[in-house]
Amino acid sequence: MPARPIAPIKLYRHPLSGHSHRVELFMSLLGLPVALIDIDFASGELQAPPFLALNRFGQVPVIDDGGTVVADANAILVYLGLEYGAEHWVPREPLAAARMQQWLSQAAGALARGPATARAINVFRLDRDTTAAVKEAHWLLTRVEGALHDSAGRWIAGGGQPTIADVALYTYTAQAPEGGIALDAYPAIRDWIMRIEELPGFVPMVRTAVGLRMDE
Repeated sequence: MPARPIAPIKLYRHPLSGHSHRVELFMSLLGLPVALIDIDFASGELQAPPFLALNRFGQVPVIDDGGTVVADANAILVYLGLEYGAEHWVPREPLAAARMQQWLSQAAGALARGPATARAINVFRLDRDTTAAVKEAHWLLTRVEGALHDSAGRWIAGGGQPTIADVALYTYTAQAPEGGIALDAYPAIRDWIMRIEELPGFVPMVRTAVGLRMDE
């Protein structure tokens, strides 16, 4: 059995950050105790010396696991998966690990530039155009849709169980409509989203005013 933390793991986050939710979701799927610490973007807390001592890049999320501090959402997923998760979350077999890593790269690249950026523009009411981000989003979603078909529609890196790649891609993909990106043309993605949301321990992301208006 994987080890259990002695005390709750501190998670420094912003509640509307998909990167933060990525980590919160994985901790919940693993059944880990967590102490949520919200960081106030507006006050400049990200650039204050106490926070920069945790993450020199001034970004959330960051975790503090009994004095072990890890920053960057995907790096945190790797740490938590290796330290506390079953082996399927972070495969050790070389090809399976490589397939997982290629999707982590997309989560840090096209997903961030596409769905995440389009959503941030809408949610935080930024004075920017979403055209490029929406185009990038559909480029990525088309490839995710194809990968899910190739893997019999189950998990993004193939195999019979999810990996941290599924967690890394989930939040901004599921919240893509908040960036004006419809998922109607991607049935395999919609089914994959449902499978993740059916996993024991799943926790949803906070709904934004944009998301609530979509329900009206």
